[in-house]
Amino acid sequence: MSAAVRIFAASVLVTCMVAAHAAPPVVAAAPAAAAVSHAVTVEIKDFMYAPRTMTVAVGTTVTWRNRDAEPHTIRGADELLRSGALDQDEIYSVRFDKPGTYRYGCSIHPQMMGTIIVQ
Repeated sequence: MSAAVRIFAASVLVTCMVAAHAAPPVVAAAPAAAAVSHAVTVEIKDFMYAPRTMTVAVGTTVTWRNRDAEPHTIRGADELLRSGALDQDEIYSVRFDKPGTYRYGCSIHPQMMGTIIVQ
């Protein structure tokens, strides 16, 4: 091997060793992702919504799950909350995109009431 090749090989080796011990490169932080949506569940059991009142963030999807053997509905004052009759283990979901207080009840069992507060 010629002297020039040995010098070149030695300089490559030294460069690699120095690079291996150097500080890692600085990486710019990735831009923030779009707002993450959340999901929560309201259980329907023993002719009650549980929890009866819930506060959620804008963009949250609320899912009602009927655990009773009797059918129940979710009905609000507006068209946003209008489920059909949910049989046992059926679900109904709504995404809340606007702040406000949403009161609802069961059209079959009027004593059942609940509230979703969206902030």
